[in-house]
Amino acid sequence: MVGLLPLCATTVVEKWQRERVPQATAAMLARMRQMPELLDAIHPTGPGHLGVAERGIIALVNPERLRRILSKMLDENEFLSPYGIRSLSKFHERHPYIFHAGGQEYRVDYLQAESNTGMFGGNSNWRGPIWFPVNTLIIRSLLNFYLYYGDTFKVECPTGSAG
Repeated sequence: MVGLLPLCATTVVEKWQRERVPQATAAMLARMRQMPELLDAIHPTGPGHLGVAERGIIALVNPERLRRILSKMLDENEFLSPYGIRSLSKFHERHPYIFHAGGQEYRVDYLQAESNTGMFGGNSNWRGPIWFPVNTLIIRSLLNFYLYYGDTFKVECPTGSAG
């Protein structure tokens, strides 16, 4: 789930918003000129990078990273379930994360309901179930990307479906 959360740092900037507060746009563009290394990591923004209906976007993930995240998130063998986005990839059902330290083995298994250890109070919320609040944030970010891209952004998923 931690790898999906950067999607949530996304907002769309409408043309009228840029026109109403031009000093905010100017300050953002000045910051990008001062720190050009940011441009490699974030979504392209500013003049020459407008989406549908001249919308701008401010997003933590660039298009390449967005495709990589969505290809995992929309894969039914990873995060997508019939009920929402899982908090841990289903990949870990057959491939648990195992860590050895101090002669001990520690593992994170994909468990859909109750935990097999008391470490987390008996439930496995971080290891499989759907978290409604995080799913709401992810849906909101996907809506922002859709406002910007419309139907032009394509993602190929390993299960054969395209998003």
